[in-house]
Amino acid sequence: MPRLASSLVILMLSFVLAVPALAQQSNQEFEVYMDALARGERQANVWQYGWAGIYATSLAVNAYQASEASDRDDRYDARVGMVKSALALAGTLMDPQPHPAAYRELRKGEGDIESARQLLQAVAEEERRRRSLEARLGSLLVNTASGLLIGVGDGRGRDGAINFATGMLVNELQLWTQPRQASLAINRFQPARVTLGDLQLEGEYALLIAPNQVGVALRY
Repeated sequence: MPRLASSLVILMLSFVLAVPALAQQSNQEFEVYMDALARGERQANVWQYGWAGIYATSLAVNAYQASEASDRDDRYDARVGMVKSALALAGTLMDPQPHPAAYRELRKGEGDIESARQLLQAVAEEERRRRSLEARLGSLLVNTASGLLIGVGDGRGRDGAINFATGMLVNELQLWTQPRQASLAINRFQPARVTLGDLQLEGEYALLIAPNQVGVALRY
């Protein structure tokens, strides 16, 4: 009996010590997610405005070239380029990155760590989708059509191939410059095991580095 009582006392003390520790760790984890989405929002805005500016400039240049270029081939290529730039600009403006909306949602929440985990997981999944093969299909179709219009329709195979390759390269740059802060935050956590007396907790840990603090975030 004394041995059983001693074990119960150790277990109760371990639980009492673990509760505030878990609360602090949840707060640290929440801060990790908040920081990740804050940085994702900044990068998403820079990405969207930057690429919108690039496509808008390309659209304006092509519109000018379509009517003012002295060479007939240049005018034809510019008309094709106008359509590509307009489609790319519309896609950039109408399909924003998920980070700004997720960051606003997280800020409006009440610090619920489970909701924060689900939100970050959803954003990370969207980041992966935006870099998937599916995300390249639209660009593949548009660039293939433009390459065929120039290469086959206008009888300039080499120029059509160059137009296709250039368009796909620009699309790859657009995809790989998208923010991926949610994926990095989730992948930051590694397996961990914590023992407090007879209480064993298995979970994950991550280093938390911010401008005003350095610590470790744990989740169970």
